Amino acid sequence: MDLRWICFSFLLAVIGIIVRGEEEGTCSIFSSSCEMDSKAPLYWKVTNPTLNPSHLQDLPGFTRSIYKRDHALITPESQVFSPLPDWINTLGAFLITPAVGSHFTMYLTKMQEGSQSALPQKDIERFIFVVHGSVELETETLHKLDVDAYAYFPPNTHHLMKSNEPSTLIIFERRYDKIKAKLPEIIISSTDKQPLLETPGEIFELRKLLPTSASYDFNIHIMDFKPGEFLNVKEVHYNQHGLLLLEGQGIYRLADNWYPIQAGDAIWMAPFVPQWYAALGKTRSRYLLYKDVNRNPL
Repeated sequence: MDLRWICFSFLLAVIGIIVRGEEEGTCSIFSSSCEMDSKAPLYWKVTNPTLNPSHLQDLPGFTRSIYKRDHALITPESQVFSPLPDWINTLGAFLITPAVGSHFTMYLTKMQEGSQSALPQKDIERFIFVVHGSVELETETLHKLDVDAYAYFPPNTHHLMKSNEPSTLIIFERRYDKIKAKLPEIIISSTDKQPLLETPGEIFELRKLLPTSASYDFNIHIMDFKPGEFLNVKEVHYNQHGLLLLEGQGIYRLADNWYPIQAGDAIWMAPFVPQWYAALGKTRSRYLLYKDVNRNPL
């Protein structure tokens, strides 16, 4: 088949995706109406991405996902959900696991009415963040976690999550790196309760969801960028990252690659991979970022 005909067919398919997106009220780089629906719930694009899997049905075999030695981009059309072991009526999609070289796991869970969580394995700590719906959390007391709420559980801590409606969580787990310090405590809070922190030399807004004391061997950052803002530092460091874009769109540089990303995309960053982000579009970008801290890399 003539290469020009293949390229022309591909272009027609992409145009079809854009047109359907406009008809369904989504926005694209060609649209003049990309303002977020003021009535839409917070983080709704995580579970309803602008370029969602249904838009790619006319492009068999196409995915924006990519895996390399030191990074990965995992986009919604590539996420594979299956029943989570020991959980009740819950599906999970593992986005990052030690199979790629990480020391943590990052996965999405889809809970329904009657869903219940299971405990992590022995000596595993867990962080949960609600991106859609709500869950009931049982520890020593009862809590209701809505969108933007989160909880951290030290290793071997009893807890139970239940859902009475469709709900989506992003979860991080890792084997706790114990040191001679006070053990971490259960944290239950929400993003809006955390103060904005200074970011010398940078212009983005930063919140840290966990305490910065030595008891905690990782933290979760919430980073906000206005359209056109970008990281000033082109980072190369020993820390590992797991990222979920909660809102907006932009360009992420990883090693020598430049990736357009949108809400709902997840990224794995290995130690020392060059990384940089710039926010595009007409609405803010917000991402949630895992980062290991307070431990000697040796």
